[in-house]
Amino acid sequence: MEKLYNNLLVIYYSGTGNSKRVSEWIVQEAQNHGLITHISSYHQFNPDDIAGFEGKTLIGFFSATHGFNMPHSMLKFLFRFKLLGGSDVFIGNTRAGMKLSKLFLPGLSGIAMYFPAMIMFFKGYKIKAMYPVDLPSNWISLHPGIRKKVIDSMVEHYERLTKKFALKVLAGKRVFLKSFVLLPLDILVAPVALGYYFVGRFILAKTFIANYNCNNCGICVEQCPTKSIILEHNRPYWKFTCESCMKCMNYCPQRAIETAHSMVFIILLALSLIVNPYLSDKVTDMVALWFNQSSVTFESFYFVVRWSVALVSFWGGYRLLHYLMRFPRINKIITYTTLTTWKFWRRYKIPNVSAHSKGV
Repeated sequence: MEKLYNNLLVIYYSGTGNSKRVSEWIVQEAQNHGLITHISSYHQFNPDDIAGFEGKTLIGFFSATHGFNMPHSMLKFLFRFKLLGGSDVFIGNTRAGMKLSKLFLPGLSGIAMYFPAMIMFFKGYKIKAMYPVDLPSNWISLHPGIRKKVIDSMVEHYERLTKKFALKVLAGKRVFLKSFVLLPLDILVAPVALGYYFVGRFILAKTFIANYNCNNCGICVEQCPTKSIILEHNRPYWKFTCESCMKCMNYCPQRAIETAHSMVFIILLALSLIVNPYLSDKVTDMVALWFNQSSVTFESFYFVVRWSVALVSFWGGYRLLHYLMRFPRINKIITYTTLTTWKFWRRYKIPNVSAHSKGV
């Protein structure tokens, strides 16, 4: 491979290790071809670490996909990033892939690559590639983890493909095909990405609890990438800044962290059957009185009011739940009404050593 770049800088956002592992694969290929490399999580990155870079640098930003978008804290990092101006850049994301028999099925990116690429483009960087990697989903709040055999197979498969991508982008080739194959579907879920960014992530942040197995070891507090877990009344408490990376839930050694599915169900049921119909009537009366029954005005007001009330409801419900979890009997009742507490609801951990490198 012709050496087009002297340096490679890769900055990633990773909860349970998918994006970190992909970044390591790319860096490994760069090192094999004599590039000076630096790899870092976005929240640990120090500009002094690349002070010695000389010559042409390729910059890669790799991130998990949250709600069909790049996580909020990683987007903030990109908005602030201004080093090595004018450099070539590639954007990548890990997204929820699946495997059906021997068929590897892709996940959806939504705007998780297009929006960050647009940010960097308007900041004067040159976008050379966008690349999605379909590693297993870690969103255990929504589904059980995939079986280890399937995980190993997927890691082996996508390690091989990622290293092929690395060779292309390190050679200066433009690589966009895979990122645009599912573009119509990505556009279709773009509204979901916006809804998640402005509302959904705050609601999901208020669904995590620590059950009676919690021994206050503090690992979740120490390792949270966004510092969103605090101890309140000697129990872990998740703030609104939580980005649901699932690191705490998947790596808790006591398997003590759960999603309070029963609370979510009760609040959603109350909102759907009682609160939202009441709000709809009130907003209808207000629009008829002030705006001559404008349907556009009604939809706009109703959207804002409905989701504002939903956020307040989840915050209030979560405060109450956190208080009730102090009582052992109530703690056990709430724990047993969550799906994540049952053994069939597996956690997800990317293998420490990939299946491909082990020769599996």
